[in-house]
Amino acid sequence: MTNKSLTELKNIGAKIAGRLNEAGIFSEEELRFYGAAEAHKMIKKNHPHETLPVCYYLYSFEGALCNRHWNNIEEQRKQELKRAIA
Repeated sequence: MTNKSLTELKNIGAKIAGRLNEAGIFSEEELRFYGAAEAHKMIKKNHPHETLPVCYYLYSFEGALCNRHWNNIEEQRKQELKRAIA
């Protein structure tokens, strides 16, 4: 397994990487450790009054970990992820 920087991962641009950094996540390895749902929760904790679109954050994290575009995550998995952050 490689340990890419966040912006080397699919779906992760500078803004999302910055939000992950604010939450203490700086690498692929750390994102894998926390997982998509927990990373989303960590960012939400840092920005409680902001609406975080699930496609830009939750699904992007999952896609980054699977090397897929966020829109290609299976619907069942999307539902599992949404339940995990509820």
